[in-house]
Amino acid sequence: MKVAVLGSGSWGTALAILLTRNGHEVTLVGRSTDEIADLQSTRVNHRYLPGFEVPQPTRFTLLNEDLGATDMTVVAVPSHAVREVVSVVKGEHPLVVVAAKGLEANTAKRMSEVVAEALPTSERAVLSGPNLAVEIVREIPTAAVSASINKEIADQVRAAFMCKTFRVYLSSDVVGVELAGSLKNVLAIGAGMSDGLGFGDNTKGALLARGLHEMTSLGIAMGACTDTFMGLAGVGDLFATAASQLSRNYRVGRSLGEGVPLDQAVTKVDQVVEGVTTSACAQILAKVQGIEMPMFAAIDAVITGRLSPRDAVQKLMERTPKAES
Repeated sequence: MKVAVLGSGSWGTALAILLTRNGHEVTLVGRSTDEIADLQSTRVNHRYLPGFEVPQPTRFTLLNEDLGATDMTVVAVPSHAVREVVSVVKGEHPLVVVAAKGLEANTAKRMSEVVAEALPTSERAVLSGPNLAVEIVREIPTAAVSASINKEIADQVRAAFMCKTFRVYLSSDVVGVELAGSLKNVLAIGAGMSDGLGFGDNTKGALLARGLHEMTSLGIAMGACTDTFMGLAGVGDLFATAASQLSRNYRVGRSLGEGVPLDQAVTKVDQVVEGVTTSACAQILAKVQGIEMPMFAAIDAVITGRLSPRDAVQKLMERTPKAES
């Protein structure tokens, strides 16, 4: 297949490497002239994925260049940039795979909804799961979900990505896969906070379990399937993101728990931290759907500076007792 990967960060670079290894004709598209020039001369993404050479014959180009006709276009930019990027990309893009995990600030729209508005004639699929970029390029075994309302499209995406170290399952629950992949980033921040405060595994286990219940409840209210949140895009991705030192969201949360201000915590990571924006979006969706999400509300209160991490935990512990389900 002729594939364009939009986004020359760690995630886009990792997917470009995976797809090239799978035998596709891949073009990695970025917005930074300096970064693309560096990739063209060294074939290494020194800022976002140092130490890994992007194999031949992957091409590198800038977003303002015409990509011509593609068989598949993969959107791997941060959620805040998705609308802008897909609105200006040139060429023919009959199939768009949304690999960005997040919700659009202010509108709380899912990324496939944003793509549908910008490229209304394209077929769309979503790719999500416990997929840390560094582990993918190291060829450490993992799995993902290809979701589309069109089974043939989901299967086409599965065939493009699947290999001996990257197993892909199919789903028709686009809403659930996208919500799970987005909301788990907020819980990962919460898990990092818990560790940063010096709490134990009991605390983090309780936080993640209750948080998973909340995001599942929201998903069901929005038409998603419970099983999706128990699968790769839900529990699988949540575990990887909330337990790994490679996770940007976890690291920011840990810094917050240690008393570091949010801006400094994000600067230290030096990459986009999706959970920060998604946290505010989760509050919007919870209000619209009438779903109580105290765990998410507490994390958001810390992110926005309304509560300290320790006070947020105490507030949760003092809530009125209730049945688990």
